[in-house]
Amino acid sequence: MNKIGLMSGFLLLSLATQAQTPLTPEQLWKWGRVSGVGLSKDKQFVIYSVSTPDAAENKSTRKTYKMPLTGGNPVEIPNADTLLVNSKISSDGKHILSSDAVKLEEVTGIDKYPDLKKSNAYVYTSLNYRHWDTWEDGQFDHVFVAPLTNGKAGTAKDIMPGEKFDCPQKPFGGDEDYIWHPDGKHIVYVTKKKTGTAYAVSTNTDLYEYDITTGKTRNLTEENKGYDVNPEFNAKGQLAWLQMKRDGYEADKQDLIVSNGVTKLNLTQQRDDIHVAGFKWSQDGTSLFFHAPIDGTIQLFKVTYPGLTKMMPIITQITKGDFDITGIVGQSGNTLIVSRTDMNHPTELYTVDLTNGSMRQLTHVNDAVLKTTGICKTERRFVTTTDNKKMLVWVIYPPGFDASKKYPTLLYCQGGPQSPLTQMYSYRWNFQLMASQGYIVVAPNRRGMPGHGTQWNEQVSKDWGGQVIQDYLSAIDDVSKEPYVDKNRRGCVGPSFGGYSVFALAGVHNKRFKTFISHDGVFDFKSMYGTTEELFFVNWDLGGPYWDKKNAAAQRTYSQSPSNFVDKWDTPIFIIQGGRDYRVPIEQGLQAFQVAQLRGIKSKLLYLPDENHWVLSAQNALVWQREFFSWLKETLN
Repeated sequence: MNKIGLMSGFLLLSLATQAQTPLTPEQLWKWGRVSGVGLSKDKQFVIYSVSTPDAAENKSTRKTYKMPLTGGNPVEIPNADTLLVNSKISSDGKHILSSDAVKLEEVTGIDKYPDLKKSNAYVYTSLNYRHWDTWEDGQFDHVFVAPLTNGKAGTAKDIMPGEKFDCPQKPFGGDEDYIWHPDGKHIVYVTKKKTGTAYAVSTNTDLYEYDITTGKTRNLTEENKGYDVNPEFNAKGQLAWLQMKRDGYEADKQDLIVSNGVTKLNLTQQRDDIHVAGFKWSQDGTSLFFHAPIDGTIQLFKVTYPGLTKMMPIITQITKGDFDITGIVGQSGNTLIVSRTDMNHPTELYTVDLTNGSMRQLTHVNDAVLKTTGICKTERRFVTTTDNKKMLVWVIYPPGFDASKKYPTLLYCQGGPQSPLTQMYSYRWNFQLMASQGYIVVAPNRRGMPGHGTQWNEQVSKDWGGQVIQDYLSAIDDVSKEPYVDKNRRGCVGPSFGGYSVFALAGVHNKRFKTFISHDGVFDFKSMYGTTEELFFVNWDLGGPYWDKKNAAAQRTYSQSPSNFVDKWDTPIFIIQGGRDYRVPIEQGLQAFQVAQLRGIKSKLLYLPDENHWVLSAQNALVWQREFFSWLKETLN
């Protein structure tokens, strides 16, 4: 080879090596996190924000940009308000909506005894005394309406006076929970008009309409006993929202409903495999765009709204591919702006051509870093389960995967239990990051996941220790037949229900795994029932209280508690627990760690006192990831 050829060869090798730099936790926490805000009033620009973590300062900085829908260079803007339609101002410009906390109950020691200024006590007489990561303090979020004159708001009026209910809904509700009717005279808002113990055992949120002229409120969804959320009007005054039918079932099939003020129509009940995640009206108000999990991805759909005609709604899938559509930003003619991700790429905004479904990347926030980051091959695999069903399993391979070598392999157990396992890009349970450290990742769409039909999704409830556990074992056994899987270096990891799955598998895996990692997992069903805050969840999924001896479903579930099988534990286990996790409270992780220690099993506890069910601060997240991979290196080598 001549010198020029040799130099070219070295250059190509250098570029190839550079392109395969493995993703690290530190690099992951430098990605810009893109979020679509909306389209400009003239529909010519997309407005979006980018939040960039600063691990050294343990905080994030957020900047807002505008970009033409045709693409081009983004321009940072100090304030997007002048470019966007203010949805909180009525159509006639006479009123503005807001929300604020209102103190309605005496809960704290200082409330009850003003002379005890240094008291930090709380006194409760009913349930719902804490929720997600916050103790109830007697304040309730309410919606306020104020007159607007020359751009200035007058005295605001509470449209929920004296009501001990929240709007926006806690813990995750926002501005989408209260909206204007296009007539500018009515407000529709979401709330669950229950308090205390009744609140904790129910999912029955409703849509209420408030008349600003008469001050009267009416329930628009009284007949439905499950969730009614995310109201949105079209210009004609037709109201769409998301609905689940059964009270107490947080993972019921979520359908898209439309009302014209006279009749209500379920637009998605015809499709058993569709669980709507989010939606937006089309510009002309004759159809709606929505995204929903389907076959291990999240795709964009369109459904027609036939109005008062006898025609059936028509559902069309617009996008296809191994990626997730995670949100819909807005529409301009035949162009829809969406957010999109996959297992190798964090969120960016894309345009969708509504005439043919083709997509074009619009924002390129992380392109420069991605050019030097190793890409992991993701593969669909279909595994036959023990009850002879076909189960989709995602397999993620390390960058530069070589089938002639053997690799340590991780079985990933998804949380939920009824949340989809798709082409997601997580900043904690990141498949690209795991694979980039040299692990094959096996991620099964086991029982209890939407996108594969209602029956498949519901088979996990009241049977946590049943078929779903066999699905996990079927997945790892099938992939382990491949010669590149090192059967002596297999691990099992997962969060929440996935953390429960780790605890359960630790008692039945029969030497398959060499190590386990459980994050905020349910360990003991009795104490879980006694301390979790959303009682409707455990009432539905566990079948009811443990003391109901006549309830066969509940008694079967409690017999499946991982705490009943710790005598079979014989494998190193790493347990992670958030101190402010009130969904899967602290005693779950501590009990599991205590058992492992007392039984002489190699074990480690990572306690995060200020984190909830997630890990939100950059430095805690980096501790999490460093400890995670340190444990795997220590126990799988």
